[in-house]
Amino acid sequence: MAMVQGKSLKYRVWATHIAMWAFLALIIFPLLMIIAISFREGNFATGSLIPDNPTLDHWKLALGFSITNADGTVTPPPFPVMTWLWNSVKVGGISAILIVALSTTSAYAFARMKFKGKNTILKAMMIFQMFPAVLALVALYALFDKLGQYIPFLGLNTHGGLIFAYLGGIALHVWTIKGYFESIDSSLEEAAALDGATPWQAFRLVLLPLSVPILAVVFILSFIMVIGEVPVASLLLSDVDSYTLAVGMQQYLYPQNYLWGDFAAAAVLSAVPITAVFLLAQRWLVGGLTAGGVKG
Repeated sequence: MAMVQGKSLKYRVWATHIAMWAFLALIIFPLLMIIAISFREGNFATGSLIPDNPTLDHWKLALGFSITNADGTVTPPPFPVMTWLWNSVKVGGISAILIVALSTTSAYAFARMKFKGKNTILKAMMIFQMFPAVLALVALYALFDKLGQYIPFLGLNTHGGLIFAYLGGIALHVWTIKGYFESIDSSLEEAAALDGATPWQAFRLVLLPLSVPILAVVFILSFIMVIGEVPVASLLLSDVDSYTLAVGMQQYLYPQNYLWGDFAAAAVLSAVPITAVFLLAQRWLVGGLTAGGVKG
């Protein structure tokens, strides 16, 4: 019996490893294909995974440099990719910071304060968050068109208006941070109050340092969401130079001329800020999780 169980366990381990490698290949293969297309001559979506004659032309165009063709003609960059990338980083960074700030203060109120209608408000926030943003596109356009008449920097075709629109999607983050706050012993804040700390000081000096892991998670998720968001950004932004990269990359895929190579290079560039933010935030994610709320 022991021999049978040992063989059965061995087979299960092998099956698990095979399934994990297959899943990993399923994730990595599309990324490798995009990278291969960005180094492939011409603008073809199909071809070998390793290009026969690798070229940097698509990357030069994406980075804003002109290229000289074999016949002596010069091809300028078709679109301002680096401007779009900067717009994405700017909108994503500011939106993520403001989302963390609003979500944190709101979650603290729901987690620590008692007021009438608290549960009803929380449930209503979650219900409204479940509806996809596309259902509100017409209303958003009308709202920001009107808002821009009184506050120009929050109107249509402005990054301020786009950031303001993204701040409406904090319900899930409020719920997440609220749950984390409730897992922290309130006696820590009570002890700070006995030492003369105000509620704001207890929140800022006691609760926030213990909440670094969840704040880092919310920041990363918010940043990724904004970087890759298309429907709202394409609705509110009409000037090509104001596009985010996710919106601008669609310009490469016209029915008459699919610029797959240029599109692939821009797509890889769009992953750079997300990867950089994640690598930078690992310190707080790992360090915060190990620090915890242990009193010593």
